[in-house]
Amino acid sequence: MINYLCRRFLQIVPVLFLITLIVFCLVYVAGDPVSLMLPLDAPPEQFEALRSSLGLDRPLPVQYLSFLSRLARGDFGESFRYKQPALDIVLERIPATLELALVSMIFATIISIPMGIWSATRKDTVIDIFITGLSVLGKAMPGFWLGIMLILLFAVNTQIFPVSGRGTLMHLVLPALTLSVSLAAEMTRLTRSSIIEILSQDYIRTARSKGVNNFSVICKHAFKNCLIPLITIMAVQTSQLVGGALVIEAVFAWPGLGQLIVQAANARDMAILQAAVFIVALMVICINFLADILYTLVDPRVTLK
Repeated sequence: MINYLCRRFLQIVPVLFLITLIVFCLVYVAGDPVSLMLPLDAPPEQFEALRSSLGLDRPLPVQYLSFLSRLARGDFGESFRYKQPALDIVLERIPATLELALVSMIFATIISIPMGIWSATRKDTVIDIFITGLSVLGKAMPGFWLGIMLILLFAVNTQIFPVSGRGTLMHLVLPALTLSVSLAAEMTRLTRSSIIEILSQDYIRTARSKGVNNFSVICKHAFKNCLIPLITIMAVQTSQLVGGALVIEAVFAWPGLGQLIVQAANARDMAILQAAVFIVALMVICINFLADILYTLVDPRVTLK
């Protein structure tokens, strides 16, 4: 276990280095940062003074080393839009994004696993074709379109749920459901294919020949052995939910990290973008690491060496 942790740490170091390089380059993606902060009619002396105060007149390697030094202290600079430290603003939005991602994952799991098992045990029947068709449709539907349709149906016409915002469980249902549809579709297909493959194994036939009922065969033998691919896809999709819910949070005005990134990109607030990208990358690394640990819990044959 210790050897595994040491190896993973050594693998993370170059990844973090690459992330810091990408985050550093974000400052120059939209052009000269000083030109974004000052009005066009500002005198040249003001441009030069601001560039000097920000250290942007120094060579790029020196600026990068200075950025790493500030990064080690958690200093991404100050947002010129909010007039606050960028990292503090990003950390304030993380709980909302994690809440949305967690509930979306719960919705997707509740929907996909029973549907996938049902489809696998009714292979090539009308039920199987119907569930497979639904999963293809769910994967193909654009999230922003589905979100707008849910708003029109359940918030505008029937007024069952709020249109936007965050605060109560009712505010959470529509955005979480929108995010979970695509994930549920993918997990349903994966569960179906895994169960079908496992049901053809010799130990399943042996269990059935011993008189084990079908429910026990599915739950105790088949489903337990398809958890590894499910955990993998859940880890990957959770990372995407955390870092990729930009459009959905914008559609539902959900005050999370995604909406903050969209607003910062529109305002070209590079300090916010740098802090947000770095934090999301760290969260993705942590999620993948936890998935590796879960492998050993669900399958004793998997060892971390």
